Amino acid sequence: MAAFEARPFLTALFDAAVRAADPYEAIRAHLPEKPKGRTIVVGAGKAASQMAAAFEKLWDHPLTGAVVARHGPIERCERIRVLQSAHPVPDEAGLRASEELLKLVEGLTADDLVVALISGGGSSLLPAPPEGLMLADEIAVNRALLASGAPISAMNVVRKHVSRIKGGRLAAAAGPARVVSLVVSDVPGDDPAFVASGPTVPDGSTVEEALEIVGRYRMALPDGVVAHLRSGAARAPDPSEPVFRRHECHVIASARVSLEAAARTAQELGVEARILSDAIEGEARDIGRMHAALAREVAQRNQPFEKPVVLLSGGETTVTISGKDYGKGGRNSELLLSLALDIEGLDGIDALAADTDGIDGSEDNAGAFADGGSVSRMRTAGADPRAHLARHDAWSAFSVSGDLFAPGPTGTNVNDFRAMLIR
Repeated sequence: MAAFEARPFLTALFDAAVRAADPYEAIRAHLPEKPKGRTIVVGAGKAASQMAAAFEKLWDHPLTGAVVARHGPIERCERIRVLQSAHPVPDEAGLRASEELLKLVEGLTADDLVVALISGGGSSLLPAPPEGLMLADEIAVNRALLASGAPISAMNVVRKHVSRIKGGRLAAAAGPARVVSLVVSDVPGDDPAFVASGPTVPDGSTVEEALEIVGRYRMALPDGVVAHLRSGAARAPDPSEPVFRRHECHVIASARVSLEAAARTAQELGVEARILSDAIEGEARDIGRMHAALAREVAQRNQPFEKPVVLLSGGETTVTISGKDYGKGGRNSELLLSLALDIEGLDGIDALAADTDGIDGSEDNAGAFADGGSVSRMRTAGADPRAHLARHDAWSAFSVSGDLFAPGPTGTNVNDFRAMLIR
């Protein structure tokens, strides 16, 4: 292990995790039965264009449809329109895209098939404020959610009660057609109703739960939104409603599958791998300290795992923004800066934290690398890593230390990927 290069190794694990979530292979294994009538494709998320391109290559039958991806590079499609809108804050393009998806599923029959290609990020890509509210209201809700520190499951309970398309409403609008949802999960626990706020997958959450979440996380929402949540109009469709009886939902890629692929790659390269969990949630800096404590225990005491070993984890952490003075970053970069501070000066620990979609937060990096010398390099370059952490400016800290990880958009999204090599 003396000549072992840590960063190429960690990158190889990330690449294996992303390959395991490849939309083409995942969709090929879950193609639905062809209908007597029409095939309509709808969808949204960070992997929307890649999923659409894969589906139309695999589907030897007439089809039409549209999916919504984030602004930026996309996979070109021949039969499916790829619309683009903003993430993580909705925009007017998203409003138009939502209307187009709703129109696509109008007037269908029981002989028709709707294939929904859903991946993470779809919540902000599909704004559709209810009657009486405006796009500005949905933007305000989204900003409040992102700053609240609430887990993704709680965020999506609120989102689906302030929408005309989320919470199963897109699928309900397609009735009586059969709807088959193919979902690339980016949520801890892989509940498809929480991915993109479930436009085609209803769940049993209630408007009362949404109001409780708003209060618990002290979200400052517009008065009109609060009034809507307190009205009967906010209630989302119930999963037991007859319109959903013929529907199917398949989670075709997830964090667990990707972590297992990374573990196999590590073992092929001669390093034992242990998966801690695929569903870790919590404040990013706190989870970073937890990972650092475990890495130190292995490095210094050779327990609870024997080194050399790589520890893998996934899930979705949160960053609670306090105040208006904050910098550039994302949850993976913030987690890793917290970890870097707690492993300062220790040899034999190398870590990578990155979003599997290739973009972490506000910049073009997926995350960052860290080792026992990262903090020292930051200070040598004139940065104060603790001050950067305090103002949520991890990108700037890792930029000056040369530790940013920027593979570019990956075309899939199964949430966060973390790997710690201890030797």
